[in-house]
Amino acid sequence: MSTLRHSVALMGATGSIGTQTLDVLRREVESFELVSIAGGEQLSELAAIAREFQVARVGVISEEHRNALADLLGPSTEIVVGPEGLAELSRDADIIVNAVMGFAGLPVTLTALESGKRLALANKESLVAAAPLVAKVRATPGSSLVPIDSEHCAIHQCLASSPASPGYPDVSRLLLTASGGPFRGWSKDELLHAQKSDALVHPTWSMGSKITIDSSTLMNKGLEVMEASALFGIEVGRVEVVVHPQSVVHSMVEYVDGSVLAQLSKPDMRLPIAYCLGLPERLGHGWGRLDFSQPIELNFEAPDRAAFPALDLAYEAARLGGAAPAWLSAANEVAVAAFLDDRIGWVDIVAIVATVLDGYEPDPLNSLDDLMANDALARQRAHDILHK
Repeated sequence: MSTLRHSVALMGATGSIGTQTLDVLRREVESFELVSIAGGEQLSELAAIAREFQVARVGVISEEHRNALADLLGPSTEIVVGPEGLAELSRDADIIVNAVMGFAGLPVTLTALESGKRLALANKESLVAAAPLVAKVRATPGSSLVPIDSEHCAIHQCLASSPASPGYPDVSRLLLTASGGPFRGWSKDELLHAQKSDALVHPTWSMGSKITIDSSTLMNKGLEVMEASALFGIEVGRVEVVVHPQSVVHSMVEYVDGSVLAQLSKPDMRLPIAYCLGLPERLGHGWGRLDFSQPIELNFEAPDRAAFPALDLAYEAARLGGAAPAWLSAANEVAVAAFLDDRIGWVDIVAIVATVLDGYEPDPLNSLDDLMANDALARQRAHDILHK
């Protein structure tokens, strides 16, 4: 690794990606300095991180949280509040890791890129919902966007062999792999009885509850399809999903000559996190290293679109364009929250999202105000369905 020490701002420090980012940073203290963090309601955990890494600036979501955290940390730590505060922290560092959950991560994404920073993105909703807005700020001199999601990080690595021409004309398809989630192989009738306890047990990855539920419906993979299209400038029709239960092949790129490049490793999110932090070099810790002296089974199959209609909803939102992906993402956040609160059944999640998307009112999404208005409208439509 280069002797140059990079500063890092970690947004979403107490979540799954955040804690694994901290693990990487603990092993690279000579290369990276954590200068600011933000988190949600786990204030004691956030305070412990601030003390361990001697972080001077911390972001929280409310004044109440600021007061409670100030009691834990004392006057030597500056505490900022709300989306604007998180966006402010995004100017602190060379590298910003955005692991904020859901739509709330958008201000971090926009500010980091506007400031000409490297953005290591683990917040797919902000890019999916705001792709036209993010595309504008990605042109800021010095800015770069690298994906932490294992699938998109795999594609980023596979595309390194391809000339970076617009649209990648030598690429035939991007192949996003999916574990299939906890309900792989379940029929539509069986899914009528899916329980929260089943949905929250992912067969491969350890993740937060929202993304785990999204994986169970395959909505997560639908969002990733749209994210891949926006990240790499490839039309959504050239992005396909293939179920791969072992989660060893993290995604593939098929070229027009028939060659397929894939990135393989054991499931370990520290690998893509370290890749995004270390670019253009690689950190030599061997996370996810495979033992090729032992048999490795690799199976692939098509997703069951009839049993998991979220995937087709995502393609439809991408086809509609404009604010439609924002409607899809917002309605899904509301529906998943209702499921986690035991207010609806598992099959109702996608049904609610489909109903909201059916009522989509076309909007080209020209500004952040447009996005906020569309997000609010889609959420209200979802809440209206819940309260019927």
